[in-house]
Amino acid sequence: MVPLAHTAVLKNYFDVSQRLDLNPYHLLSNVGIYPALLNDSKQRIPVDTAISLLEQSAQISGCEVFGLHMAEQRQIADFGELSLLLSYQHTLRDALQTIVRYRNLINNALEMYLEEIGNTVIIRIEVISEFSGYSRQAIELALGITHRFCEALLSQKWHPLSVHFTHNAPQDLAVHQRIFGCALEFGSEFNGIVCTIAELDKTNPQANTAMADHAQRYLDIDLLQNDNESSIIFDIRKSIYLLLPMGRATIVQVAHTHGVNVRTLQRRLETFQTSFSTLINDVRRVLVFRYLKNQNYSLGQVSDILGYSMPSSFTRWFIGQFGISPLAWRNDNKNSVH
Repeated sequence: MVPLAHTAVLKNYFDVSQRLDLNPYHLLSNVGIYPALLNDSKQRIPVDTAISLLEQSAQISGCEVFGLHMAEQRQIADFGELSLLLSYQHTLRDALQTIVRYRNLINNALEMYLEEIGNTVIIRIEVISEFSGYSRQAIELALGITHRFCEALLSQKWHPLSVHFTHNAPQDLAVHQRIFGCALEFGSEFNGIVCTIAELDKTNPQANTAMADHAQRYLDIDLLQNDNESSIIFDIRKSIYLLLPMGRATIVQVAHTHGVNVRTLQRRLETFQTSFSTLINDVRRVLVFRYLKNQNYSLGQVSDILGYSMPSSFTRWFIGQFGISPLAWRNDNKNSVH
């Protein structure tokens, strides 16, 4: 499956790139995007292509916060056909759960999960593409848009506790501090926003149940059509990708996340000649390098994040997969950062 996203994900690309003295038309053409496509927010483009555009633009301009600049002016209206339903949700929690349910309508590569821990909630976010590696720009764009959305829905009365990034901090934190206005943690175990449960349950001043019901009936038709086209394998991989570092990537939890029982999930995987353990292994192969590159994590911590109770089991798995020990790989790649 080729993950697709509405061209709306690149809203403000022209403004930001021109402000940084780039030629957006040249860069769009370089990655294979016809510039006129961006005038129609309902058009879909490959997520990997959009990620390539963001990373190239950041590199050429020397702007580490290119994606964050694009997020700065986002509004609820920029969610396309989802905008109306989001605008009328009763609470911020309802609105975020609506994004979780309908995320594939706007971006197949987006994964979001609300994790409650005591009196706090982690809004975990990942952008999971098929071919691109970890993208700093895509993650910061997604986190920036989510923050702007929460702020807009609650009429500026949004006060998160902290924002977390698995990548390293930029040289200048001014843009991050201006946009998020809260504690920032880089080199974190996850990408996401932390807030209180009370914050999540704040009432939306524009809430309207009748209008929300009307918008939902319309979108459910689109969701049904979209589900027929999307890959169940890719969706399950996205769930594992987000749940594994939380210690929750069990087949029971993943089945629950997708609204089916375990046997139904297993049958679906068998149809595609794969298994849950195979998908877990695939995701581990991708995630392991994110954490090994981060020198703040001991090998024991990396082992734990990937679901191994014993570091020795993790080491055996890594050698079996890559023909080298994780310690040797880390020593050989000390200067590798993302």
